[in-house]
Amino acid sequence: MAAPAKSTDASLSVTAGHSANVSSAENVSLQYSLILDHLIGDKRQIKDLNPTVMGALPSPQKTDEQKMIERGMESCAFKSLIACVGGFVLGGAFGVFTAGIDANVGLDPKDPLRTPTAREVLKDMGQRGMSYAKNFAIVGAMFSCTECLIESHRGKSDWKNAVYSGCITGGAIGFRAGLKAGVLGCGGFAAFSAAIEYYLR
Repeated sequence: MAAPAKSTDASLSVTAGHSANVSSAENVSLQYSLILDHLIGDKRQIKDLNPTVMGALPSPQKTDEQKMIERGMESCAFKSLIACVGGFVLGGAFGVFTAGIDANVGLDPKDPLRTPTAREVLKDMGQRGMSYAKNFAIVGAMFSCTECLIESHRGKSDWKNAVYSGCITGGAIGFRAGLKAGVLGCGGFAAFSAAIEYYLR
């Protein structure tokens, strides 16, 4: 009669051992779930990304005047003004340079054989430089303004803005000479803008 008792005790011990293994496995699974909840779950703590906490220098709070200045510098009017001034300076320099390498600068059409004086040469160079400066300033302001307006309307900053702006600017400038010139100006400025954007980006 002792043998059945021993077998019963053995089966009970096996059952208890199996239950203990299942319980430990469940505990491990529960602990793993708790760890995941603290790492990526609902119990995850949001860390403060303040530069002072991360070891960087603290950034001072911007005042209302600074915010107003930033909004003004990001406006289309300010960008157009900067492009206009830059185009004026670049156009003036380009006009003076082309006048300097032109052999006919300062010549009088009524008397082409007469040697021009230094004053006449400088006057002609100044007139050509001013003409180029005005044209470059108008083109720069138109291009920058239209690009800013298109970017604000589309809500995207990509190469298409420059292409659209180039087409509008070239078409507006060329349209004064006719419809064909306007179409050619639109296509030419758009292609040039696309090439510049491709090179810069």
